[in-house]
Amino acid sequence: MRLFACRTLSCGLMFIVAAAGAAGPPPTDWPLYGLDYSNQRYSPLAQIDTGNVTRLTRAWTVKTGVPGSFQATPIVRDGVMYVSTPFDHVLALDAATGKELWRYTHVLTRQDFCCGPANRGVAVDESHVYIATIDARLVALDRANGHLAWEYALTHGDDGAMEDLGQLLAVPEFAAAKQTGQTGYSANMAPQVVGELVLVGVTGAGYGLHVETQEGGAPQISVAGLGGEKLGLRGFLVALDRRTGEERWRWYVTEAGWEGGFAATTAYGEPLHRDLEAERAAFARYRESWRFGGGSVWTTPAVDTARGLIYIGTGNPAPQMDDATRPGDNRHSISLVALELATGRLRWAYQQVPHDRWGYDVASPPVLLTLTVDGRPRDVVAQAGKIGWLFIHDRDTGDLIRRSEPFVPQHNLFARPTADGVRIAPSAIGGCSWSPIAVDLDQRRAYVAAVHWPAMYYSRKLEQPGLPWDSYTFVKPIAGEDDGVLAAIDLDSGAIAWRAPLDKPLIGGVLATAGDLVFVGESSGRFSAFDSRAGKSLWSDPVAAGVNAPPVTYAIGGRQYVAVAAGGNALFGFKTGDEVIAYALPADGEAP
Repeated sequence: MRLFACRTLSCGLMFIVAAAGAAGPPPTDWPLYGLDYSNQRYSPLAQIDTGNVTRLTRAWTVKTGVPGSFQATPIVRDGVMYVSTPFDHVLALDAATGKELWRYTHVLTRQDFCCGPANRGVAVDESHVYIATIDARLVALDRANGHLAWEYALTHGDDGAMEDLGQLLAVPEFAAAKQTGQTGYSANMAPQVVGELVLVGVTGAGYGLHVETQEGGAPQISVAGLGGEKLGLRGFLVALDRRTGEERWRWYVTEAGWEGGFAATTAYGEPLHRDLEAERAAFARYRESWRFGGGSVWTTPAVDTARGLIYIGTGNPAPQMDDATRPGDNRHSISLVALELATGRLRWAYQQVPHDRWGYDVASPPVLLTLTVDGRPRDVVAQAGKIGWLFIHDRDTGDLIRRSEPFVPQHNLFARPTADGVRIAPSAIGGCSWSPIAVDLDQRRAYVAAVHWPAMYYSRKLEQPGLPWDSYTFVKPIAGEDDGVLAAIDLDSGAIAWRAPLDKPLIGGVLATAGDLVFVGESSGRFSAFDSRAGKSLWSDPVAAGVNAPPVTYAIGGRQYVAVAAGGNALFGFKTGDEVIAYALPADGEAP
């Protein structure tokens, strides 16, 4: 029976070392967040393929005991699976049976975390398991037993003004609202270990005020930005010594001069509908706004070891959506960024949306690959945007090589919010949000799990003495229009090869394999496999919760497994749970 079908450049990348001087884990493991440093999420395992995937069955299921928004990518090394739960606990499991080997229980140092309990996974080297926590710490655990080895506080307090629901009580839309999130330092990305460093970024630097209201008896999440000064924090990425936790370097997203220019269009020619006259008039008053400028780092870096570069995405500027106090382009927010691995020095940045007002974070992890461009091989970095395009850039310069066809519908893109509201798609939810994509270089395709959920955008003035702000902008997703899209994109042309519509937004990510399969979790509570060539649904398994995490695959003892966390997403109303599920073909003698 076929176990490997190594046909692409990603196979060679799978032997990249995860720590200096260490032999690379075998390709039967899933050793890094994106499988390898390229973040391609393509596995050469092919025991499970289009011809037998209908026989796939559950090999084991583990209930973690921690229900909540479950977004983690399991890491598998040497037959052990390491998975993080909501609220930053970590389990080590026998990857063949699901038997618990050890458990780390995280004790939060604060309870006012900004952005919910979700964690997107751990990093593992030969000695430690690393987790970034929602109370803005990096924790290193002994890989053998889960005991605390060291921890490092990424920040020492939120040195910026925070939003509070009390500031919106005078607004009719929010009179009966419940606050569910606000700006504040946190961390939930899966760290990346490379050489002697462990890399991690902070989130929540410009999160905005998240509030829950009732629409027709159902909860409805809205996000509001207040037009005040100092309503934000500075996002950053930090590199620590992986053995001691000592800080080596720190790169801040926002800096003096972040206003840059006053671009009327994006770098790829789309009009931004900015009030440039008003921005220039406000500049003298707000030239220090970079000190509170936002720019969270949501994405696990891709690493080019030959160039000594890492590639990350950055989030929205602060204040979220309301732009009254941050004139200019707000450089390096909403950007794909290349940094020098050794120093953290900025090599280049490509800003997808200057002066963002819509929450279009560059949130899906960048992916490294090599394409033929103008008849010659060219090393590129690709990123699927919340605005609905796959961008492909030169790895050395950041020059845009290609922008795909839209993989989701676009409507009123970059329209200014109004007092009466304007319908926009994609909305702040995406497009492709934080969900990682997968790339199959044999088929020359990228696979994107995406969201089509239009929203209404409002911007209003409020005359009320005593408040530190006089305007607010908010977004309300439109109830009943929440759909999902699984799309295949031709890497050589940017054309949509196929598109599979689904009944709920896809938030979680995809896995591609040499068995010509794409695996994806569905928010409605199914885990599914599609034919990667034709886009046809081949198999699905009903799950007790929404499946809003990226799947992985690995092999033990000649048997291929596909595993995924199934715990839903409370922010979007997808049913929560606490399961980790591993699937495999029936073993000899087992009933299918």
